[in-house]
Amino acid sequence: MSSSTPVLQVQDLKVYFPGRRGVFGRTTGVVKAVDGISFEVGRGETVGLVGESGCGKTTTGRTILRLQVPTAGRVFFEGRDLGLLKGGELRRLRRNIQMIFQDPYGSLNPRMKIGDVIGESLRAHRLAEGAVLADRVRALLEVVGLDPAHGNRYPHEFSGGQRQRVGIARALATSPTFIVCDEPVSSLDVSIQAQIVNLLDDLQSQFGLTYLLIAHDLSMVRHLCNRVIVMYLGRIVEMADKGDLYSEPLHPYTAALLSAAPIPDPKVERRRVAVVLEGEMPSPANPPGGCRFRTRCPLAIDICRDKDPELLLRRGRHLVACHRVDEAGPGTGLPDMKSESQLPRSPQEPLAGERQSGKPTPPVPKEGPSNVIST
Repeated sequence: MSSSTPVLQVQDLKVYFPGRRGVFGRTTGVVKAVDGISFEVGRGETVGLVGESGCGKTTTGRTILRLQVPTAGRVFFEGRDLGLLKGGELRRLRRNIQMIFQDPYGSLNPRMKIGDVIGESLRAHRLAEGAVLADRVRALLEVVGLDPAHGNRYPHEFSGGQRQRVGIARALATSPTFIVCDEPVSSLDVSIQAQIVNLLDDLQSQFGLTYLLIAHDLSMVRHLCNRVIVMYLGRIVEMADKGDLYSEPLHPYTAALLSAAPIPDPKVERRRVAVVLEGEMPSPANPPGGCRFRTRCPLAIDICRDKDPELLLRRGRHLVACHRVDEAGPGTGLPDMKSESQLPRSPQEPLAGERQSGKPTPPVPKEGPSNVIST
């Protein structure tokens, strides 16, 4: 359960990039990767950030970590404005904010041994050295289900799932409270994905972590997240508790995403009306006027072309940006999403490949290593 005090607050965040063309790289406009989004993440909560490729999810995550400088807006972590921090003050705060990268192949230095990769942040923040550092690295490897003796191996000697476990161990090294998970399983085999998802879940329970989960896989989001944020072309179009969003999506784009999610059971018949979006996502360098989704929306009318809808509270904690949300229902083109058999599996049911092969996920120690990596 999350507390009332948010760990992360994002206020009207904008990230624009100059659009360049030609041999001489002339600036011809701006690419609005993130265009005025606001949300909060409570302590101990897992918030999912979903949407098509190019909607601004990863840019949002990188900007929160100050890997990308925002064009406008503010990001607060535990009440402190990250935009005002510099030098040593920012470096100290970064111990509490870490990232698990999408690519387990490209995110590890191939010339460094695994032990050095994990221990690098401990040395950089002067948290450990010598024998103490070696003990912490071994403990971290054990926590993520790897053999502590493998710290002397290089990344190419590990499989993709093992490399992602190394990336998770590196993120845990400084004992952070908040981790941005940037599509941590998208490049892995399905059976390995389930193991990594279970590992992230176990680590959150063990260390009290807070996650911002950037993902395409809606079944994984439903398994891990408390709330879900749906982005389209740099904007938030819907934000709600997991149960509300999956049972009754209010935005047609969210309905389309859920409609496209496969059901991992050949015996379950899909009874929901399929929503097929026509065309490609417009370029963020030249977004449509009014509602940005109107060029692909089956419910678009004149007001959608003339006015950009605001993100407003509709039901409980359910926020949606749509002019026709109050009219949506049978006959409008918005599918009925209430049938539970049409949704991805519930958290109590195993994901595809999860704990079905007779080889359980390596256990996460409940005692011992936890007091080794704490600071």
